[in-house]
Amino acid sequence: MSELRDLAMSAKAWPFEEARRILKRYEKAPPEKGHVLFETGYGPSGLPHIGTFGEVLRTTMIRRAFETLSDIPTRLICFSDDMDGMRKVPGNVPNAEMLHEHLQKPLTAVPDPFGTHESFGHHNNAMLRRFLDTFGFEYEFYSATEFYKSGKFDEILLRAAERYDDLMKIMLKSLREERRQTYSIFLPIHPETGRVLYVPMKHVDAAKGEITFDDEDGREWTLPVTGGQVKLQWKPDFGARWAALDVDFEMYGKDHSTNTPIYDGICRVLGNRPPEHFTYELFLDDKGQKISKSSGNGISIDEWLSYASTESLSYFMFQKPKTAKRLYFDVIPKAVDEYHQQLRAYATQEPAQQLNNPVHHIHAGKVPASDMVVTFSMLLNLASASSAEDKETLWGFIRKYAPDATPETHPGMDQAAGHAVRYFQDFVKPSKVFRAPTEQEHAAMLDLAERLRTHDGSHDDEELQSLVFAVGKAHGFEPLRDWFKALYEVLLGQSQGPRFGGFIALYGVAETIALIEKGLAGELA
Repeated sequence: MSELRDLAMSAKAWPFEEARRILKRYEKAPPEKGHVLFETGYGPSGLPHIGTFGEVLRTTMIRRAFETLSDIPTRLICFSDDMDGMRKVPGNVPNAEMLHEHLQKPLTAVPDPFGTHESFGHHNNAMLRRFLDTFGFEYEFYSATEFYKSGKFDEILLRAAERYDDLMKIMLKSLREERRQTYSIFLPIHPETGRVLYVPMKHVDAAKGEITFDDEDGREWTLPVTGGQVKLQWKPDFGARWAALDVDFEMYGKDHSTNTPIYDGICRVLGNRPPEHFTYELFLDDKGQKISKSSGNGISIDEWLSYASTESLSYFMFQKPKTAKRLYFDVIPKAVDEYHQQLRAYATQEPAQQLNNPVHHIHAGKVPASDMVVTFSMLLNLASASSAEDKETLWGFIRKYAPDATPETHPGMDQAAGHAVRYFQDFVKPSKVFRAPTEQEHAAMLDLAERLRTHDGSHDDEELQSLVFAVGKAHGFEPLRDWFKALYEVLLGQSQGPRFGGFIALYGVAETIALIEKGLAGELA
């Protein structure tokens, strides 16, 4: 363990870099609370999505890296801001018309349009917990409503009343002039309507821990800040939560980055040290636009998992979190193949290299062996060449290539075959464009078919690749990649493709000859 810890202290993988920053917080003394606290936040106005997965996954990777570096216990809290007022009715829920009369009420006071839970907030919290449990995350769930109403937040709220002016100074600096006139860090819950009120304070009584304000009808009210009768605006709430829980680490998207000094300042005024934070870049769709829950662009987690494994999505999330990345369907095959490439590499690497391998962090150091005897990209080309409608078609080729492989012994391979067929049908097939060969290409492909027919040597990838190379050179293709591009465009209907010798070995020599004959006869174009 000490050797692994020593290696981890110099590992360059970003989870270890972040873990070392957290460890440095306690280089003089361990935390008084007895553990290091990681937190992720969630706004339950809608269903959990791919960003939620990424945030919890990445935080978990840093947590596990920290546990490699230190014996200090850790906790991960997933905090739901379910006391937030419902600002608009979501467009993707049943009985939406019923929700209009509950606008501005805390989400846990809004009836559940699905009719399955105590409130809309409780419903979305349940969805979040089921979502996190599905992926096996280890976490503790915290509800803002329970946190406020149970009194767990009272001490910080009373301190906020005492230090109201200092907190307001931080907030007012960040606001436009017109907003300053009505802003308060406190949001009272109206005693009669139950709505979250955005109104200025007439008086804050630090000694009594009370606020006085006028509601929208001009009636004056005085409420205690404790017991769930008042909540904090979301930016002060962020910093106050850090102070109340003594959070050591939280990550959030780049869209929050300008608020970091505000969150930190709130936390300090309330008497605690701000946590370490990590700002990640946002995901972009295929047009380079920021992915948005409301606009529905990009790809959902369910869509990704229709075409590839959870581990491939984890691999994608691991890669360069501080770089904006396109998150769309065409990144899936590359993520799958690179994930398995890293799995295969892991077994051959020295321990220091393993700690920098993404799969170490995806699997918390318990890295399985890859059972992908064929790459996902090759499976897609097989599906294309054979117009596969089901994974059994692909298994016919896989068994010839790797006779010992079966769906039972290679479950990952079996799952990938099913995913490949689905991906081919939905994305590759509709975009395939075949063309007729030129005279030079026609002659070369005739020659390739004849050489394959009379070839009596090995049918392994390398020898078949050499044969294809030899044909291209013999027919004067310059550069040689034009020869391979012609094979892809004429025979597979795409401008890029697999290593062709490997494709022949997998698809079969006789089948490849038949495919060439179809292409030359104009039956594909």
